[in-house]
Formats: sequence, structure tokens, C-alpha cells
Amino acid sequence: MGGSPFYYDAIYWILLIPVLILSFYAQIKVSSTFKRYSSQPNRRQITGSQAAYEVLRANGVSNVQIRPCRGSLTDHYDPRDNTIYLSEPVYNAGTIAAVGVAAHEAGHAVQYAMGYGPIRIRTSIIPATQFGSKFAFIALMLGLVLYSQPLFAVGIVLFSLTTLFQLVTLPVEFNASARALSTINNAYLLDDEERKGAKKVLTAAALTYVAALLMSLVQLLRYLLIFAGRNNRRR
Repeated sequence: MGGSPFYYDAIYWILLIPVLILSFYAQIKVSSTFKRYSSQPNRRQITGSQAAYEVLRANGVSNVQIRPCRGSLTDHYDPRDNTIYLSEPVYNAGTIAAVGVAAHEAGHAVQYAMGYGPIRIRTSIIPATQFGSKFAFIALMLGLVLYSQPLFAVGIVLFSLTTLFQLVTLPVEFNASARALSTINNAYLLDDEERKGAKKVLTAAALTYVAALLMSLVQLLRYLLIFAGRNNRRR
């Protein structure tokens, strides 16, 4: 009974449903929290671009460009051109959310400048992760259709590279937020109440990464259960 397809499907759905709920909640939370604190100006009228600059300056990092980009919640640091890109609601906005988001992205620039371990690991596995994301599904489907356990196993290994990338991403994101909040506090960019708001914005964003990792882990478990179930049926 333990090796039946129904048994493996039951395990998968028992784990998947709460993860789906968490993912849905995380998306709503990050959107609503960002919207809430994007409508609240900070008392010092510090803009997102100014906050990013302060984080860089406080950590002794220079030669990093800070530029605007289109969209909302499209903020990111690109190590290829050493540039922090801040979205329209962040770059010139003097809001609590703008300071938190911009400081977080500057935290990533600081990580690269200081050779932060997890960011170096994540960068080094990007090529393998990109290869895995392109060919994992193909290998998995061919393994299922052709009933080839070795090919299906290759698909599992390739898919696990994506899961590994998401796992390494968590400390990277948490550390960037910690660096951001530390500078916000030490440089007095926001007052005590405003810092709580910025922390809520960053915490909500972090939850989306946690949900993504859990979703990937559940899917990886699904493939492992299928692999184990097919092995049991062949005995």
C-alpha cells in the first residue's frame, strides 16, 4: 500500500495545499504592505535613491550607479553593470516603502563589493541553474513517456539545481534586508515608527522567497516520490 500511486499523490497534495495558500498570502501581503507604506511619506523626505546612496556610503562602497527603471516592484541590483535599478514608485519617492526597498537593493550591492559568501555561491551556480531550468522538464517528461528511470533521474538532478539556487537565495535576501535596516537605523534615515514600517515591507518581500523555496521543495519531492513509486512497481 505504501508504494501505491494514490499514497504518493496524497503526500504531495497534503504538502502542496498549504504551500499554495502561503504563496497566495505572500503575494497579497507584499503588494498590500508596499502599497500601504508607499502612501506614507517619511518625515525627513528621504527618497529611494538617496537611501540607496546612504547604504553604499555607510559601507564604504563607491562606483555603483543608481538609476530609475520602469514598473512597480521591479527594483533590483545588476552586478553585470554594477547598477542599482529603482522603480518609479521608489527612485524619487520620499516614502517609508521607498527607503526600505532602495536600501535593500543597495544591500545587495554591498554584498557583491564585500564578497559575501552566499552571494558568491549563488553567482557561481547561476549557469548550472539556467541549464537545469531549461532542460529539467524535458528530461522529466521524456523519462515519464519512455518509462526511463535513468532519464527521469537526470531530470530530478537538473530540477534540484533550481531548488538549490532558491535555497541559497534566502540568506542573500535576509542579509540584504539586515544591512538595509542597520543603515536606516544608524544613519537615522527613518524614525522608530517609520523603521517598523520599512521592516514590514522587507519582511513581506522575504516571505515570497520562502514560499518559492517551499514550492520548489514540494515539487522536487513529487518527482522523488514518482521515481520511488516506479522503482517499487518494477520489483
